[in-house]
Amino acid sequence: MGSATREALAASRAGLASSGRADLSVAEDLLAAVRLIAGSGHLRTALTDTEADDAQKSALVSSVFGGRIVPGAVTLLTSAASQRWSNQADFLDGVEELGLRVAADAAGEGVDLDDELFTFERAVASDAELELSLGSKLGANDAKARLVERLLGSGKADPATLVVVRHLVLSPRGRRIGAMLRAAAGVIADQRGFEVATVTTAVTLSPAQLARLEQGLAIKAGRRIRFDTIVDPAVLGGVRVQIGDDVIDGSVASRLSSLRQKLAG
Repeated sequence: MGSATREALAASRAGLASSGRADLSVAEDLLAAVRLIAGSGHLRTALTDTEADDAQKSALVSSVFGGRIVPGAVTLLTSAASQRWSNQADFLDGVEELGLRVAADAAGEGVDLDDELFTFERAVASDAELELSLGSKLGANDAKARLVERLLGSGKADPATLVVVRHLVLSPRGRRIGAMLRAAAGVIADQRGFEVATVTTAVTLSPAQLARLEQGLAIKAGRRIRFDTIVDPAVLGGVRVQIGDDVIDGSVASRLSSLRQKLAG
């Protein structure tokens, strides 16, 4: 990520924080705007043109989106377009992140939106046919949207979860479905004040073990912890924890690998 994008993201997040609580329609419309911009090279170029001033970009957003998305989404999109981004892809990712953060704020009372996304990601990962149906480049978008509605609609998940998942399957932009769901859950957890820890073990940890692990990791991270748990028999035993770019690998497989390297040396 370039320095321009880091500054643009920081400014966009600050704008979101100062905008007050938004409802789910703002998130839904921001994500819809991402899909529209992603499909138009001309629009992407115009919205990221470093030669255009804020007034020109504001006028462009108003003319294209003013009657199509709610005012709150127009405001956030205009603010994002006024920033300088390292490239067009970063701009799309940045606006998408804003939509995800609004969705996190708009989720139902007591709903762990990030946990619902992690749960859905694990369901997709365990079903090759479902993963193909949602992630195939050859699949029709209408069919993917209907499948998501069937899986998550009618009260099966929070409406915000449905909005986020539907957007991701309709706008992969070269990303795999599992990676998109995990990344989205991470953004939403961050918006809710959590740090995501990906915990990989050979067997499922008990609630007591997770509680002890959470306590230790929260002290280390300085934030509350949200777990993304993965059961992988290949680790043999122990636990591997990843928080952001930091990895704590106490798995048996890792220790055996280190021992083999020492013996080979």
